[in-house]
Amino acid sequence: MAPLSGKVIVVIGGTTGIGLSAAGAMLGAGARGVVLTGRDENSARAAADTLGDRAAIHTGDAADPEHAPAAIALAIEKFGAFNGLYHVAGGSGRRFGDGPLHEITDVGVKATLEMNLQSLIYSNRAAVRQFIDQRTGGAVLNMSSVLGMSPSPAYFSTHVYAAAKAGIIGFTQSVAARYACNNIRLNVIAPALVETPMARRAATDEKILAFIKTKQPLDGGRIGRPDDCDGAAVFLLSDAARFVTGQVLAVDGGWCLSEGQVTGAQE
Repeated sequence: MAPLSGKVIVVIGGTTGIGLSAAGAMLGAGARGVVLTGRDENSARAAADTLGDRAAIHTGDAADPEHAPAAIALAIEKFGAFNGLYHVAGGSGRRFGDGPLHEITDVGVKATLEMNLQSLIYSNRAAVRQFIDQRTGGAVLNMSSVLGMSPSPAYFSTHVYAAAKAGIIGFTQSVAARYACNNIRLNVIAPALVETPMARRAATDEKILAFIKTKQPLDGGRIGRPDDCDGAAVFLLSDAARFVTGQVLAVDGGWCLSEGQVTGAQE
């Protein structure tokens, strides 16, 4: 039997990058349907065209408390069930003023936490409420980052982002402990640098790419691809992981094990 046979998954932040790649993998693993959410309507339409009629789209802001409940309701309406939630939505707060602590703006703090932590709390709350109402149990997978547990100051000093990603780990483990008795599982994957729209700055900087070659030494030393995270996502949302909760899986090409070679000045 396929790992996700018959399951219906909501992917918050699923219309591009890691979320879109995962949605395709979920359908390939037998999911009955996926609901993808995102801000941009053009990206949403393109995602729907790519995935076909087993995918539904909900557009809006993940930091809106009503965003995830609406997506879950759509999953139940269109596909008749809700079995799992994968929260990928988030982003860099650099443009708002995140960065090294002494330079962070008030707007940067608020915007970065809203995008990366507040939105996730809202989506997880919606999922847990629905699982309790259904009395079915279910699975939640949250996206953190290696920067939440393995700092890299030379090129990646965005301290509110790191705090949010560390907060995701603590939040997920605390919630997982509380709801294990309801057979609701919550886990985390923590990628290193992956080539997505958010990572465009790093992915086009020669110094950073040279650093990544030594910091992420697996597979010749390279930046990650969205599909590098697919296997972990499918596993942790599947019944194969039915006895796994509160865990953090780094999908990082060796980042957490490597010093990395810094040749230039720090930011």
